[in-house]
Amino acid sequence: MLNDRWVFREDVKAECVGRGVVRRVLAYSKDLMCVENTFAEGAVGTLHHHPHTQITYVVSGVFEFEIDGEKRIVKGGDTMLKLDGVEHGCVCLKEGVLLDIFNPMREDFV
Repeated sequence: MLNDRWVFREDVKAECVGRGVVRRVLAYSKDLMCVENTFAEGAVGTLHHHPHTQITYVVSGVFEFEIDGEKRIVKGGDTMLKLDGVEHGCVCLKEGVLLDIFNPMREDFV
Protein backbone atom coordinates (compact mmCIF):
# COMPACT_ATOMS: atom_id res chain seq x y z
CA MET A 1 0.00 0.00 0.00
CA LEU A 2 3.02 2.30 0.33
CA ASN A 3 2.69 5.03 -2.30
CA ASP A 4 -0.59 3.64 -3.68
CA ARG A 5 -2.29 6.51 -5.49
CA TRP A 6 -5.81 5.15 -4.99
CA VAL A 7 -6.87 3.51 -1.73
CA PHE A 8 -10.48 2.36 -1.42
CA ARG A 9 -11.76 1.88 2.13
CA GLU A 10 -13.57 -1.35 1.19
CA ASP A 11 -10.20 -2.86 0.21
CA VAL A 12 -8.43 -1.93 3.46
CA LYS A 13 -8.11 -4.57 6.16
CA ALA A 14 -9.69 -3.47 9.44
CA GLU A 15 -7.57 -4.23 12.50
CA CYS A 16 -8.91 -4.37 16.06
CA VAL A 17 -6.38 -2.39 18.10
CA GLY A 18 -8.20 -2.28 21.43
CA ARG A 19 -11.55 -2.99 22.93
CA GLY A 20 -14.02 -1.16 20.69
CA VAL A 21 -11.35 0.43 18.45
CA VAL A 22 -10.85 -0.52 14.80
CA ARG A 23 -8.00 0.91 12.69
CA ARG A 24 -7.75 1.18 8.93
CA VAL A 25 -4.46 2.40 7.46
CA LEU A 26 -5.41 4.33 4.34
CA ALA A 27 -3.10 6.12 1.89
CA TYR A 28 0.50 6.72 2.93
CA SER A 29 4.02 7.51 1.82
CA LYS A 30 7.21 7.58 3.88
CA ASP A 31 6.45 11.19 4.82
CA LEU A 32 2.70 11.15 5.46
CA MET A 33 0.02 8.70 6.59
CA CYS A 34 -3.78 8.79 6.80
CA VAL A 35 -5.46 6.44 9.33
CA GLU A 36 -9.14 5.95 10.14
CA ASN A 37 -10.08 4.87 13.67
CA THR A 38 -13.63 3.76 14.47
CA PHE A 39 -14.57 3.90 18.17
CA ALA A 40 -17.48 2.27 19.98
CA GLU A 41 -19.00 4.24 22.84
CA GLY A 42 -16.82 3.81 25.93
CA ALA A 43 -13.74 2.73 23.97
CA VAL A 44 -10.43 4.17 25.15
CA GLY A 45 -7.43 5.37 23.21
CA THR A 46 -4.89 4.92 26.01
CA LEU A 47 -2.48 7.73 26.84
CA HIS A 48 0.65 7.41 24.71
CA HIS A 49 3.24 9.41 22.81
CA HIS A 50 5.31 8.89 19.68
CA PRO A 51 7.93 10.71 17.60
CA HIS A 52 5.41 11.77 14.92
CA THR A 53 3.44 14.97 14.50
CA GLN A 54 -0.26 14.07 14.39
CA ILE A 55 -3.40 15.92 13.41
CA THR A 56 -6.71 14.31 14.35
CA TYR A 57 -9.95 15.26 12.61
CA VAL A 58 -13.18 14.18 14.31
CA VAL A 59 -15.35 12.82 11.51
CA SER A 60 -18.22 11.89 13.83
CA GLY A 61 -19.01 11.15 17.45
CA VAL A 62 -18.03 12.82 20.71
CA PHE A 63 -14.71 12.26 22.50
CA GLU A 64 -12.96 13.46 25.63
CA PHE A 65 -9.36 14.04 24.58
CA GLU A 66 -6.38 14.60 26.82
CA ILE A 67 -3.38 16.28 25.25
CA ASP A 68 -0.35 17.14 27.37
CA GLY A 69 -2.47 16.98 30.55
CA GLU A 70 -5.32 19.16 29.24
CA LYS A 71 -8.75 17.57 28.73
CA ARG A 72 -11.43 18.83 26.32
CA ILE A 73 -14.61 17.49 24.75
CA VAL A 74 -14.50 17.38 20.92
CA LYS A 75 -17.10 16.44 18.31
CA GLY A 76 -17.53 16.11 14.55
CA GLY A 77 -15.61 18.80 12.65
CA ASP A 78 -13.08 19.53 15.42
CA THR A 79 -9.33 19.01 14.99
CA MET A 80 -6.39 18.56 17.34
CA LEU A 81 -2.66 19.01 16.79
CA LYS A 82 -0.27 16.75 18.68
CA LEU A 83 3.38 17.59 18.14
CA ASP A 84 5.91 14.79 18.34
CA GLY A 85 6.47 13.43 21.83
CA VAL A 86 3.31 14.96 23.38
CA GLU A 87 1.29 12.53 25.50
CA HIS A 88 -2.32 12.13 24.37
CA GLY A 89 -5.32 9.81 24.50
CA CYS A 90 -9.10 9.79 24.45
CA VAL A 91 -12.34 8.26 25.66
CA CYS A 92 -15.22 7.88 23.23
CA LEU A 93 -18.39 9.39 24.72
CA LYS A 94 -20.57 8.77 21.64
CA GLU A 95 -19.50 6.27 18.96
CA GLY A 96 -17.58 7.88 16.16
CA VAL A 97 -14.71 8.04 13.73
CA LEU A 98 -11.36 9.82 13.99
CA LEU A 99 -9.12 10.50 11.00
CA ASP A 100 -5.43 10.75 11.94
CA ILE A 101 -2.71 12.25 9.76
CA PHE A 102 0.88 11.45 10.74
CA ASN A 103 4.19 12.95 9.67
CA PRO A 104 6.26 10.92 9.04
CA MET A 105 4.33 7.67 8.49
CA ARG A 106 3.86 5.26 11.41
CA GLU A 107 6.02 2.31 10.39
CA ASP A 108 4.66 0.39 13.37
CA PHE A 109 1.19 0.46 11.74
CA VAL A 110 2.22 -1.49 8.61
